[in-house]
Amino acid sequence: MALHLILLLMIMGAFGTEWSVKYNQQEICALKGSTVFMNGTFTHPEGLTVTETFWTVDPSEKPDLSKSPDYSGRVEYLSTKQKQSSLKLSDLMKKDEEKFFFRIITNVEKERWVGQPGVQLRVTELHVEAPEEVTEGQTADLTCKTTCSLTDPTFIWYKNGHPLTTKTIKNNQLHLQTVSSEDVGSYSCAVRGSQHLRSTAHSLRVRYLPKNVSVSIRSSGHTVVGFSVTLTCSSDGNPPVKIYTWFKEDGTSPVGSGHSYSPLQSGSYYCEAQNEHGAQRSDLVPVDLNGHSVILYGAAGVGLCGVAVLLSGFFWMRRKRQSRNVDEPDYVNTGLRVKSPDDDSCGVNVYENVTKAGLRAPPPDDHSSSAEDYENMTGSGLDAPPPDDGSSSAEDYENITA
Repeated sequence: MALHLILLLMIMGAFGTEWSVKYNQQEICALKGSTVFMNGTFTHPEGLTVTETFWTVDPSEKPDLSKSPDYSGRVEYLSTKQKQSSLKLSDLMKKDEEKFFFRIITNVEKERWVGQPGVQLRVTELHVEAPEEVTEGQTADLTCKTTCSLTDPTFIWYKNGHPLTTKTIKNNQLHLQTVSSEDVGSYSCAVRGSQHLRSTAHSLRVRYLPKNVSVSIRSSGHTVVGFSVTLTCSSDGNPPVKIYTWFKEDGTSPVGSGHSYSPLQSGSYYCEAQNEHGAQRSDLVPVDLNGHSVILYGAAGVGLCGVAVLLSGFFWMRRKRQSRNVDEPDYVNTGLRVKSPDDDSCGVNVYENVTKAGLRAPPPDDHSSSAEDYENMTGSGLDAPPPDDGSSSAEDYENITA
């Protein structure tokens, strides 16, 4: 009798005469926005006809997911073999974290089954865990984190949106061996097969001493008495450079400080930029405060125009003071032209007119003019001997040398 019962139980098991549901995975971790598959196989007692199978998240109410508004358009049932069912759930949301059960309906009202223990779905997102700031020369590890364990993931790292191929990647970690300023950027990670589901970008800052220290030079120019030069120092550092010190070549003591400096002597200068991580100096910049090309352009231009103005005034005064009438005037109208004060240049015709006029200053003993009528015009190429009468003094003469 006992042997007969054992044989009966073996036959019932072999032909699937009992209710059973087996799941390939009882816990699944998937990325938000991805698609997940849940697979299950089942058996039922003989003599029953299966009329409907579906998946549910509520074993008590047992609603069909495909008919639920929360899963509308995201649920699909797949069956590749008899007594097997697969659930395809797309565009995962965080609220999809539930336990999913396979439900079997037969032609007998009381013969229905819910497969236990079900499949626990966990939905996660990727995020980068890393230090906010690293000092140059140190090492740094960036970790691609999840709230649950993905199944055999292969992690991909990105810097500023571009895949990283030259860095060391181990499991879910990106290792930066010796951090430099070139490692500054925005880092994100993804899983192969779901590259479109990247993590939120993480900005890595690197603290480093000043780099690319350079000096720019700017001159004022166009002045009568000379010109000035302003040197400006620029650099790249983190934190930004706030201390600039200026040195002259071969000098040991600073000659100035600040972002800009105006040297008072010719020579070669450099600046030193400093932050809390160190200092760096620029290349030497030569400064020539005696550059004739700049000085003459400004000084000579104004000086020659000044000579023209003085000459015009001299001849006008001279003609006005003449008290005698002669058939032929002693002086010829030179046709001098005075240019506007804002004109920086004078033409050659100013000086040619004076020369062609053949002007000759009358001797100082000529009583028709006084000593104050004469000016020292040596710089203009006009010779006027000093008066010998006692009516004039050195104050009556004006040096108009250009």
